[in-house]
Amino acid sequence: MRFPLDAAARQGRFPNTGNAGSQGHEGHEGLRGLDAGEWAGRTLDEVAAADPAGVHAWLTDPGYAPPGGESTTALIARVGAELAALPPGTHRFTVEQAVVRAAVVHALELPAAAFWRLDVRPESVTTLTGRAGRWNLLLGQQDGPDPATRSGPN
Repeated sequence: MRFPLDAAARQGRFPNTGNAGSQGHEGHEGLRGLDAGEWAGRTLDEVAAADPAGVHAWLTDPGYAPPGGESTTALIARVGAELAALPPGTHRFTVEQAVVRAAVVHALELPAAAFWRLDVRPESVTTLTGRAGRWNLLLGQQDGPDPATRSGPN
């Protein structure tokens, strides 16, 4: 089986994020990471060795959920509901890569299958602008401070 992830990425462990508030998003539990169920704490290679059909289904069927876990479709819906509930203003969150993917899929009204087509670099910034019901994805941000918050001459 070929994975859409490189060898290093497959060695990362599924996080234990299934319970609300586990990522310190008090008041924004909808932004916690994917609930990997019984796969939590194991690497993708370990899970694939034990359940290759399950991993294949998870990577190809957005409605498939790991045993005791959450599907990507459910994650997208949960993150989307959280975005829709945000009050007007600027909000900054540090979230897992899966949550960034889910937010972009929801905000741009992409099909759930697009979730696995989005690459999110670790420790990167993804910016959604607009408001619930009409989101935009800001691309091409320059390295360094946010130009909107920079002081001094431009």
